[in-house]
Amino acid sequence: MSRLFFSREHHPHTWKKLFLVHHWPVTVCKMSENDCKDPPKYWTIHGLWPDKVDECNRTWHFNVTEIKDLLPDMRQYWPDVLHSSPNRTQFWKHEWEKHGTCATTVESLNSQKKYFGRTLALYQKLDLNSCLLKVGIKPSSTYYQMTAIKEALTSVYGVTPKIQCLPPEEGEEVQTIGQIEFCFTKELELRNCTQSEAESYVMPNNWHFGPEELSVCNDTLTYYPEQVQFYN
Repeated sequence: MSRLFFSREHHPHTWKKLFLVHHWPVTVCKMSENDCKDPPKYWTIHGLWPDKVDECNRTWHFNVTEIKDLLPDMRQYWPDVLHSSPNRTQFWKHEWEKHGTCATTVESLNSQKKYFGRTLALYQKLDLNSCLLKVGIKPSSTYYQMTAIKEALTSVYGVTPKIQCLPPEEGEEVQTIGQIEFCFTKELELRNCTQSEAESYVMPNNWHFGPEELSVCNDTLTYYPEQVQFYN
C-alpha cells in the first residue's frame, strides 16, 4: 500500500505531545551506581520526549558537529550528570536516537540542530530553577508537601506538570523529588500533563541508572536534597 494512504493516526511513529524533562542531578546521582561526583546544584535537561514512540529512525545517527555551536549551552544545561567528562557525547547520542528521531516529524524539530537548539530554548524560557526559588522552594534538609510544590508550579506556569519521585529507600521516611516534566503541543505551546494521559504511557527511564525507579510522586512529604546521600 502506498504511504499516501497510510492513516497517520495508526502510524507507529505518531505522537501528540512532547515532554520537556528536567531532572535534579543530586537525585540522579543517588539513583546511579556509577561514580557521580559533584553534580550540578540546578535542574538540568534530561530530554525532549515525544509521547508513545521511540527510536523512530535507527539510520539517522547522532553527529556532534551538527550542534557544535550549541556545545557551551549543552554542557551547562544538558550535561551527562553521571559522567563528568566535558567531551563525552554518549548521553546526547542516546537522547537523539531514542527521542529526537521521533520529534523530527515536526518541522521546528526536524534536524539535530533544531531538536537540541529548541530544547535548550524551551528550557531557558521555562527557567524552572529561578521559578522554584521565587516561590520559596529550594533544596533543603526539611521536607515539602508535594501538593505545595504542584500548586506553586501551576500558579507560575498556568499548567499542571508531571512530577516524579524516588520512593523511600531503607532508612528513609519520605520520597525524593527526581524529575519535573512539562508538556508541550506539537506547536511547542505549554499544555497540561493530564494525569490520565501521563499514566497511560510509562515513559522509559533507562539511561544507565541503578535499580531504583522514578514514579509519579504521591501527595505526601517530599525530600528535595541538597547533596547526595547514600545509604548502605
